[in-house]
Formats: sequence, structure tokens, C-alpha cells
Amino acid sequence: MSDAAASSPRVWLLLADKRGDNAQVEALAPALGWPFERKNLTVRPEWTVAKPKVAASLDHLDLEASDALAPPWPDLILTIGRRPSMAALWVKRASGGHTKLVLLGKPSGHMTDFDLVIASAEVQLPPVPNAASIALPLMRIDEADVARAVAAWGPRLDALPRPLIGVLVGGPTGPFAFDAAATQRLLGLLRQIVQRGGTPYVTTSRRTPPDVIAALEAQRPPGTLWFRWTPDAEENPYRALLGAADGLVVTGDSISMLVEAVKLRRPVAILPLSTGPLGRLDEQRRRFSHWLFDVRGEGPWHGVRRALARAAFQRGLLTHTRDFTAFYELLFTSGLAARSFDELAPPTGEIPDDLEHAAAAVRALLAPHRSPAAR
Repeated sequence: MSDAAASSPRVWLLLADKRGDNAQVEALAPALGWPFERKNLTVRPEWTVAKPKVAASLDHLDLEASDALAPPWPDLILTIGRRPSMAALWVKRASGGHTKLVLLGKPSGHMTDFDLVIASAEVQLPPVPNAASIALPLMRIDEADVARAVAAWGPRLDALPRPLIGVLVGGPTGPFAFDAAATQRLLGLLRQIVQRGGTPYVTTSRRTPPDVIAALEAQRPPGTLWFRWTPDAEENPYRALLGAADGLVVTGDSISMLVEAVKLRRPVAILPLSTGPLGRLDEQRRRFSHWLFDVRGEGPWHGVRRALARAAFQRGLLTHTRDFTAFYELLFTSGLAARSFDELAPPTGEIPDDLEHAAAAVRALLAPHRSPAAR
């Protein structure tokens, strides 16, 4: 082992089954300049969809199928998501508090349980010392992988009537519902593409509800191409569409699909989902959190607002939340996405890249680094 490696902190990446989540951790780790070790975790079947209560626990994991979590304990863990973060909290407790935890994305538990939370524009974090905000998620797109998919699918896609529009379908998430009205809007979009002489190519995802899938399969207009996602599905056209489609329409619930399209600088439009009466109230709550927690600027009023935000957080009145509308506005005003299919056009803005900002925040957490104690 080199002297540099020996003096570096011990870093673990806790990864689970969500490829988009893992991609963010995998992007940040090399930017730190330290060696790291991947710990792949397998979630027990009953918890792959159901949400376990956030706690320092391994009870939701299939330990025989997961990599071992055992001493020597790491100095630092990078992770993302509810289920891996629970394992990270368990490691911190087992290490006697030695291990520092960095969580990417929205905390599912208490922010104060983590030493650093790094979240992109859709997550409204309170103005507290362990919060770091970035514009876009840190995922990196493997352009060579996309190019290989385009080459493999080229013969099937090249002959299709143009424009070829990839329609990337997610699923419900608060405050949005994928209800009958949203399904009909999606079907209307498919008809609009066909009527203009083009080809809509629909791909569903792991979160697309079965009733939405059934409605789309039964009612999609002739000329629509279709891929239904399943865990073991082969011949998935998703990456080929990212690279070869003339444009992409993404349902607004899926930040990861939006970011992949944006980072490839593809023409992309956002298709909003529905909000019922309760959803509209929830959306207003999210927008209020955004307004309160957005403490940029100087002056007495900003100081008052910062104080109110910290007080609301400390009393548990407002903690953190996702404001999808704020994320859409970032993409619209940056010239990176369109509001509708009718406005679909190549992007004009620069893509924010906060990787080094995030890496610097992590390095500061461990600086000055102390050699690992015997543990």
C-alpha cells in the first residue's frame, strides 16, 4: 500500500438496487481523490417496494446476499436512499460514532442523523450547517454505453416515421398522482405525435402503475411503439432512445430520467402529472418550504427569514421536502427543457456541474484527516 493510500481515510460506498441512485454515489467517490470500497446491499423482497421506518438497522437487508458490514469501520460512508441510509446509520452506531455519513438526496429520516446532506434543486433543505445544495443530481451518463445502444438499435429505429419521440413514463409520487386524467393527457400526446406523422415510442418504468400500463396498452394509437418495463426484461430501448430519438417527453415525476436526458443535451419536454385537492395543498406546502428555506441574499429581511427557517426546522414544523416545480423552473429558465411537446427544441443553456463543489464539502467534513484509530 502506498503512503498516500495508507494516510487516506477509509471510504465505503453503500449501494442498493436503484441504478440511478448508485450512479450519483459512483460519480462523487472518484472526485474525492481517495480510495474507496463498494458495499453492495440486497434488500429483502418484502422491503423492495414497502418503505421501512428509518432507523439504524440491517433488518430490512438480506445479509447473506449483501456484502459484509464489519470492522475495520470506515471513516466515511457515501450513500443515497432510504434503505442504504439505514445501513449507514447502523454502521455509524456500531463504530461508536466514528464514521461520518454523507447522504445524497432527500433524507428520509432526520437530517441531523447525517454529517452532511447533499441535495439537488428539487429538494428544499433547511439552512443548517450540514446541508449543501447543488443544482442537478450528480449522476454521470455513460455516453459510450448510449452510443452502443444506438448502434444496436439503429436498424430498428432508422426506418421509423419521424420525428421519433421517446415517451418516458414514470409513476406517482407526492404530490403527484398518475390518475385517469394524467393517463388521458399522455394518450393525447401519443395521438398528437402520430397525427403529425411521427412515431411515439413509450417506455414504462418500475413505478408505472399497472392500471396505467393497461390503459396505455389498450388505448394507444396505431403507430405507437411500446416497451413494458419488468425486472427481467430484455431488449430495453431506453438508452437507445436517449441517444437516437428526435426528442424526449418525460413525465414530471422522474428527476433521474429528466437529468439523463438533459445531461445528454437532448431536446426534452416535461409532461406534468395530476394533483388532486390534497395534492394541491401538499404542493403549496412544498412551495412555502422552498420560499422559506431559500435564504440567498443579504439584508435584515433575509436574516429574519433565515431565523424563521431554522426555528421551523428545529421544532419539526418544516424539515425538508421536494419541490418539483422549482426543479422544472430551473430547467426551463436555464434553457434545458421545454414546458410542452409543442415547444420541444434543442437545449440552449449550459448544464450546471456541481461535482467539485460537492466533493469539496465532503473533503471539508474530514479535514484535517486523522489516521484511523484502532477499532
